[in-house]
Amino acid sequence: MSDYVAATEQHPTQMRTKVEVRDVVKRFRWEKKGKHHELLALDGVNLEIAEGEFVSVIGPSGCGKTTLLRIVAGLIAFDGGEVRIDGEPIHGPGRERAMVFQSFGLFPWKSVLDNVKMPLVVRKVNQARADEVARAFLEKVGLGGFEDAMPNQLSGGMQQRVGLARALVTDPEILLMDEPFGAIDAQTRELMQEELLRLWSNSGKTVMFVTHDLDEAVTLADRVVVLTRGPGRIRTSIKVELPRPRWDYDIRAEKAFTEVRHEIWQMLREDLEHEKEILSDD
Repeated sequence: MSDYVAATEQHPTQMRTKVEVRDVVKRFRWEKKGKHHELLALDGVNLEIAEGEFVSVIGPSGCGKTTLLRIVAGLIAFDGGEVRIDGEPIHGPGRERAMVFQSFGLFPWKSVLDNVKMPLVVRKVNQARADEVARAFLEKVGLGGFEDAMPNQLSGGMQQRVGLARALVTDPEILLMDEPFGAIDAQTRELMQEELLRLWSNSGKTVMFVTHDLDEAVTLADRVVVLTRGPGRIRTSIKVELPRPRWDYDIRAEKAFTEVRHEIWQMLREDLEHEKEILSDD
């Protein structure tokens, strides 16, 4: 396998491209003590994600994976290249995309129901209809009966379920997830992974999922995209050949899981060791 893959990933012709990232470059610039500073975060990223595909994005700390996700979400501008959804360039956030953040981001003064229906209220959906849809999605994420609870009355895992329901309530075509389970305990994390897979399995939604957890990346994805250490580029992507549904068996006991995990870990380890060498030289 080559060290770096700059070309855009190719997919079978029967799979329509949903998200297309072409030669994306991102620089962060700031002033400090009268001096101009610049950091190249992403350096010519090319990526395609097929409609209905679940793609995990992983890489060393500081590789730009969250930056890439936020660019696709339309939350931050970029300096070069383009991002297309269904072949059309994006110019900011869009209704076909929804973001789930690592921080729960709930309004502490609003009830669970009011938090979930907020995107519908913003879109001026009829109040009765907004309530109906929000309640339905709370049922889907296992929070039926908690509509009147306040966020501080919920566990971390339950709060993240509220965040997931809020993202799903507008029925987005693309779900963008930034380490959504990173702040919850290991056991709850596995339950949330299963819940996400169940919700996604029959939805037809396209998912771009950023994580630093290698096991999580392999467990969830059809394909794992590996970024280089900063400035971020696509190092490679690896297809996960494991049967679905993946909540029906112990996926981590499968030989294919171990092989894919090992292959990705070797790449990440190379970058980590290279970074340690640079730091020791300094």
